[in-house]
Amino acid sequence: MTPAPQPWPQTALWWHVYPLGFVGADTAGTPLSSPVEHRLDRITAWLDELVALGLNGLLLGPIFASQTHGYDTVDHLRIDPRLGDDADFDALIAACRERGVRVLLDGVFNHVGREHPWWREAVEAGPDSGAAARFARGADAREVDGLPVDVFEGHDALVVLNHQHPEVVELVEVAMAHWLERGVDGWRLDAAYAVPPLFWRSTIDPLRERFPDSWFVGEVIHGDYEGYVRESGLDSVTQYELWKALRSSVQEQNLFELDWSLQRHNDFAEHFLPMTFLGNHDVTRIASAIDDERNHAIAIAMLFFFSGAPSVYAGDERGLEALKEERAGGDDAIRPEFPRDPREWPENAYSQAHRDAIAFRRQHPWLATARIRTEELANTAALFIAEGSEGERALLAVNLGDDSVQLGGRSVDGHGLERWSDGS
Repeated sequence: MTPAPQPWPQTALWWHVYPLGFVGADTAGTPLSSPVEHRLDRITAWLDELVALGLNGLLLGPIFASQTHGYDTVDHLRIDPRLGDDADFDALIAACRERGVRVLLDGVFNHVGREHPWWREAVEAGPDSGAAARFARGADAREVDGLPVDVFEGHDALVVLNHQHPEVVELVEVAMAHWLERGVDGWRLDAAYAVPPLFWRSTIDPLRERFPDSWFVGEVIHGDYEGYVRESGLDSVTQYELWKALRSSVQEQNLFELDWSLQRHNDFAEHFLPMTFLGNHDVTRIASAIDDERNHAIAIAMLFFFSGAPSVYAGDERGLEALKEERAGGDDAIRPEFPRDPREWPENAYSQAHRDAIAFRRQHPWLATARIRTEELANTAALFIAEGSEGERALLAVNLGDDSVQLGGRSVDGHGLERWSDGS
């Protein structure tokens, strides 16, 4: 019998783009009245590269009108003029559809920028006004523009919305519905960990009836992932625990750490499809995080072998290097401008490592929901076995050390890997 098709999120392999940096926009701050710059087509020019890698999903960072870096939104229904306009967005969606590429948008709904009309209205109306009631005011509120308000992680430029307020619920539901109607497939919800989980239920549950095929993933860094998914009604969260274990176990040559994290990862994967990754717009590039470049391909192979919905941060497939720094402008290096023509950044060993890992994943799509166990384990070598719900089985042997080792009955060279499925 032919197996039933998997839900599309289980077959989605994402390319994560930070649009403002990608197109070379000025993120230091430009007036929203500035002329529209039609730059989204610069992302379109890279879609064939996405497909050639074997990926089929485009995860876009913030594209809505904002004051600076995109996470200080001032209009959730308007494309940022530094990127383009509605016509440019429609053209990008059409180009993705032509190539069979799904699209997720980044929704920043925990906070807004201080030029948002609601905040300007609140400043004018005063702290006891109905306009001010749209914003959170907890015990740690600070004074911003003369109003007491919660700010996001100490940033005065980001004023936090009151997620108990019905107008905030309506704002978010309307914004998500608007872009789902325009053709996107779902949402990555920024800083979801800072939002009460029941807020997502109040906004997403009504959308399920209208957009039953949509996928909603929340940015959650630590804590009870499964509990947050269950309470919020989200489909998924970002699997930062596995991200940390993949990086540090390879860098520190301690695969016992990874084995421990995989046990928790298996528990998560029984309840939801985690979004997995080695890099994103907030962290040091993987090529800079792991000193021994001979082991980079091993980290990439493990990402696509383990269960979940894997995401590649744009540029990691070219081996871009950059450090995340805790200072003003500390994200700039990890969010660079991309050339208009992909040929200006030739493919290299990183590209081939991604192609090989992605090809194996596409040949074995059941890996998305597989259970992973570690059969053989040492500090620098391990044999991982993936088992599917229909009896499928695949093996990945990795060796971080200098000397060859025997794993799963095969010889694995130093800083090498072998992957195979039963019968191959």
